[in-house]
Amino acid sequence: MPQPDTRPTAWSKLAEELDRLRGVSLRALFAEDTGRAERDVLSVAGLRLDWARQRLDAPAWNSLYALAESSGAMVALKRQREGVHVNTTEDRAALHLALRLPREDTCIVDGRDVVGDVHAVLDAIEEFVQAVREGRHLGYSGKPIRSVVNIGIGGSDLGPRMVCRALAPFAPAMRGGEPLRMHFVSNVDGGALDAVLREVDPETTLFVVASKTFGTQETLTNARSARAWLLRHTEHPEAVARHFVAVSTHSERVAEFGIDTRNMFGFWDWVGGRYSVWSAIGLPIALYLGMDGFRGFLAGAHEMDQHVLASPARENAALRMALVDIWNHNMLGACARVVLPYDERLQLLPAYLQQAEMESLGKGVLHDGSPAEHDTGPLVWGAVGTDGQHAFYQLLHQGTRWAPTEFIGVARPEHGLPEHHPILLANLVAQAEALAFGKTGAEVAAEMAAEGLPNEVIAHLVPHRSFPGNRPSTVILLERLDVRSLGALIALYEHKIYLLATIWGINAFDQWGVELGKQLAGRVQEDFAAEGRGIHPHDPATAATIDWLRARLPER
Repeated sequence: MPQPDTRPTAWSKLAEELDRLRGVSLRALFAEDTGRAERDVLSVAGLRLDWARQRLDAPAWNSLYALAESSGAMVALKRQREGVHVNTTEDRAALHLALRLPREDTCIVDGRDVVGDVHAVLDAIEEFVQAVREGRHLGYSGKPIRSVVNIGIGGSDLGPRMVCRALAPFAPAMRGGEPLRMHFVSNVDGGALDAVLREVDPETTLFVVASKTFGTQETLTNARSARAWLLRHTEHPEAVARHFVAVSTHSERVAEFGIDTRNMFGFWDWVGGRYSVWSAIGLPIALYLGMDGFRGFLAGAHEMDQHVLASPARENAALRMALVDIWNHNMLGACARVVLPYDERLQLLPAYLQQAEMESLGKGVLHDGSPAEHDTGPLVWGAVGTDGQHAFYQLLHQGTRWAPTEFIGVARPEHGLPEHHPILLANLVAQAEALAFGKTGAEVAAEMAAEGLPNEVIAHLVPHRSFPGNRPSTVILLERLDVRSLGALIALYEHKIYLLATIWGINAFDQWGVELGKQLAGRVQEDFAAEGRGIHPHDPATAATIDWLRARLPER
């Protein structure tokens, strides 16, 4: 009779490392290993990634690499690149990295080389972008386009919105004017669209409607209202065709809406929404930055792709980021990760990563449908720079709960107030140092004694002014925040997400969790419109809520 395999698994070896390091502080780790400040740093694609302040030592890293090998993480990257259907529940490839391949490269999906298709769309985008930026694509009254309103939601909004915000200093002026004025509408709350429409001129505004199926309720509701607003200002027969373009694959619905299908830019079912900023969903980026800027953004991502696909585990930036998350969340028990960009231009990056990671990794079952064996995606949240310091850092430093942090800084600013920048970066460095090493009671007491405070005051204040430290962080520094480095940074996170999903055994590319709420919302909407009580059965609390709201909804 065969004997059970009693060899330790990679996860059990990690548990042994956790037991060994339990109670070992970052102060002690630095004292024991002075080389960690150099060894735990990688530089790639204009980014410097520093994991020295993680509660890890060389043996623990070795066990993490062993886990990655046992899970087939590096093999999974190659399978994804080869067009294997890694999105198992929808039987699709997940090949957003094909969107940034050079024209001369190849990538086979279901027997077809898709690189030519990708560049055909890019060329069509370039032709349209040049027509807008050079003043050849005009509004209904013959005036050039000065404002763009992107109407989308989720990945069709957050990616272009975040990138345009981050790269605003590089937006070139339009012919004979200023840079395009960019606006983004995602929320179906009418207040969002109304606020934008108050700022734009119907004669000079272009609407980009981004919906793969051209059936997303929030997006189409906003698009129809924007169309009605335009048509209140003109009866020109080509007004909609001149002022609306679509990012979609459903030509019939696009044409029915009134958009010229020559101004419809498509993408493919192997591009998930939260990974689609590199596709035609990035049309607003191309309009804002010009096509050279958008192609530079793609090139930066491709540079990171090459690094991740070619580098061995110990030199692989994406794998090391994933393994740090495994250690912090599965071993140390953190349930969240805080993203802290110290650059105002990256204000929207925490929200972008929140969607990318929590929609991808918020799964409770494995590929075969069995329950996940380990905790999966952490909560992701954060805020920009010193604003966060005056909002929630108190909890990060001295609270009973803790979360690993990710500091992101930029060495060179793009503004005209260079004297501000050393202050900003000093805060970043100091916060990482304070979280890691804290301040002991003895150090606090010595400081207060030097200030001449009496002993009874010192004894009272020491617990309040001590910092436990030992709270891990990663520091990511960019030489410069430009099109290439931002492309590389986003691609780095995308690869990290897939590697985490591989190690946990979950599917990073579906999002069934958003569907139930959508289905129920449709029923509730019908109940709102019904005479008398609602027509669908609900639990008592839901029914009471519907009744209360129905009595107060505005008349249409």
